Amino acid sequence: MTNTLALVLAALLLSALAVDVALYGSDHLVFLGKKMFELIEWMAFWR
Repeated sequence: MTNTLALVLAALLLSALAVDVALYGSDHLVFLGKKMFELIEWMAFWR
């Protein structure tokens, strides 16, 4: 992956998150963050 492609993908991700928070609020992002943390812990167990 080139640096340019990585920057474009990061910009798209951040802009999608900004639009999502602007339209729907940030409550569901906290829920998804907690679930992502649980997934990372579960994956670390199998490492």
